[in-house]
Amino acid sequence: MELLASASTETSLLFIELGIAVIGLAILARFATKFGFSAIPLYLLAGLAFGNGGIVPLQFGEEFIRVGAEVGVVLLMFMLGVEYSGKKLVNTLRTGFVAGATDLVLNFAPGAICAYLLAMPPMGALVLGGVTYISSSGVVAKILGESGGTGSRSEGLVVRVLVLEDLAMAVYLPILAVLLSGKGLGEASIAVMVALGTVFVILFCAVRFGNRLSNIISSQNDEVVLLSILGLILLVSGVASKLQVSAAVGAFLVGVATSDTLAERAGRLIAPLRDLFAATFFLFFGLQINPATLPPALPVALLLAGITGLTKVASTWWAARTEGMTNSEGVRAGVTLIPRGEFSIVIAGLGAAVEPRLGPLSAAYVLSLAILGPVLAKYWGVRSKWASKAAA
Repeated sequence: MELLASASTETSLLFIELGIAVIGLAILARFATKFGFSAIPLYLLAGLAFGNGGIVPLQFGEEFIRVGAEVGVVLLMFMLGVEYSGKKLVNTLRTGFVAGATDLVLNFAPGAICAYLLAMPPMGALVLGGVTYISSSGVVAKILGESGGTGSRSEGLVVRVLVLEDLAMAVYLPILAVLLSGKGLGEASIAVMVALGTVFVILFCAVRFGNRLSNIISSQNDEVVLLSILGLILLVSGVASKLQVSAAVGAFLVGVATSDTLAERAGRLIAPLRDLFAATFFLFFGLQINPATLPPALPVALLLAGITGLTKVASTWWAARTEGMTNSEGVRAGVTLIPRGEFSIVIAGLGAAVEPRLGPLSAAYVLSLAILGPVLAKYWGVRSKWASKAAA
């Protein structure tokens, strides 16, 4: 009986804490909506305030929130994939090499050079380069969702760059994990082949059997469609993650496999869940950071954030110009891609054992861009609209 009473008390406390967290997120979202800017920075700051070492630390059910946060990223990427047909994805992989290579060189180099200047070991340079290279799929997808989707040319370019970066992670993460473990290049090569094979199989199935799969899932009952899609997203994401491929890549390809006839319905059913779990992701990200570790790393982090913010805009602007877009469209796409997030934190976590300074530096760097990115994207979007009205 005592055990049951104790378990009941723990459960009630968990519900109370989660209830407080969700109500707090609702208040922040209402505040952001009223003043017309993204709620993402507020979610991150709330995590800092109520996490370990914050102003009012709360003992949230961390495992529950962590799983919810991962589900949020997966659903965000699925919603991006829904707006991207299989043929369009294959065409991106064929024609996007120059854009992808430019993005990699210009945004990986600042992190690697910074690690060298800070006298970090070579593996530290490999880790920090990855941290500065990859944009946050979660934050960028949320920005696109708040701006109304991926209908414009600049937003379409953003999605293409995200896809290329996420697929690059399918190669980078297995290599990094094997090298950090001290294993040889032979085992790294096997891990990479498994990862690439997994991506190829999922992509092939998405392009070849997408319509057939959508017909199987389709039903007049919304509940059947919702459960079928959600189960498939989680299943494919889990398998992809198990095979050293990003779960986000798996979820994106499930979205690609969803045919046009089912895409609109799937988006309508998944959107509320996406918003809930996405907010949980940003809150959890802030909860993981101890504010006391940020000030010493902040000067270098802010300098690195400024440099890589410019290089991300420059690389995306160049890609936009090669596709015949205007300067304004290229800059807008680049600004949208400035935020770093979940992948950068995963990479920094892998390298923390090699170089202790990587953790606080990466946290301060990611947090600054995760806050600044949505604000700049909102500003540039408003500026572009006013410029269009003035020109008209």
